[in-house]
Amino acid sequence: MMIIDKINALMQTVSTLSAANADEVEQLRLKYLSKKGEITALMAEFRAVPADMKKEVGMKINELKQSVQAKINELKEQIDNTEDTNSDIDLTCTAYPVALGARHPLTIVKNEIIDIFSRMGFTLADGPEIDDDLHVFTKLNFAADHPARDMQDTFFIEQHPDDVTKNILLRSHTSGDQSHYMENHQPPIRIICPGRVYRNEAISARAHCFFHQVEGLYVDKNVSFTDLKQVLLTFAREMFGPDTKIRLRPSYFPFTEPSAEMDISCHICGGKGCGFCKHTGWVEILGCGMVDPNVLEACGIDSKVYTGYAFGMGVERITNLKYRVSDLRMFSENDTRFLEEFTAAHS
Repeated sequence: MMIIDKINALMQTVSTLSAANADEVEQLRLKYLSKKGEITALMAEFRAVPADMKKEVGMKINELKQSVQAKINELKEQIDNTEDTNSDIDLTCTAYPVALGARHPLTIVKNEIIDIFSRMGFTLADGPEIDDDLHVFTKLNFAADHPARDMQDTFFIEQHPDDVTKNILLRSHTSGDQSHYMENHQPPIRIICPGRVYRNEAISARAHCFFHQVEGLYVDKNVSFTDLKQVLLTFAREMFGPDTKIRLRPSYFPFTEPSAEMDISCHICGGKGCGFCKHTGWVEILGCGMVDPNVLEACGIDSKVYTGYAFGMGVERITNLKYRVSDLRMFSENDTRFLEEFTAAHS
């Protein structure tokens, strides 16, 4: 029978196949096993085979297909072995030593801050680093002539003198993330917003044009300043030790009223006074306060029903307090000698 003869001829041809490289192996695979290949053509002829011959012919076609696949696999293995033999890499040699990196100290501290507040019920929220004046300043109760809007402090990408709310800028604090979140969520809200921020400052050992913040927000019915104080005390003791004390000093921020700055007892001298705390026994770590009703209203939350508190801290500041890094520039220079000092901090 003609189809049987074709199968036998193909079986003999397949047994003698050879290839010099991977491309030739692929061409052989396409010739025999692709949708337009020899096996597919035989399957088309198979439809015309008499019923009493279908079993025999079908078995022959399957045998041919298996033979082709086995030959293709054999040729692939031969090519791979040849390439390995010709390679310049000696697989018996010991691997080159690769220096392992260490987690960045800012990442270590940021993750620790997030973990502490997560255990108190705060969830993560983030926002864009390139934002608009409306969310970074206007909705947060910044006056139109507030110094923070000036080019001296803010990196503007686009400025619209006729309507400052349309200005596009690099966010100067992560408080803008809170205004985005409040626009789209109704209370209860309990979030922390970690992120990188930018300010137009001269780079020195004590300041940088970009740094990192973690800000928190809690809005619900009957939220009080006492709630805020207890949360911050818990954070301070989790971060710096169970004997840490805090004090709140009156301050001013456009988006909170009343506002305060929080100090912790110096964990280096135990509050007795040293060079690090300037012999006061206290070190400032964050700003906080009750959310101004104007901010709630601007974000679509009824200030007659809901109250809230907010706080914000610099990650670099907390990192300095924990590890006493004297020069802020070291955080962004990626000097491996500096980073290696923190290997044990997350081991």
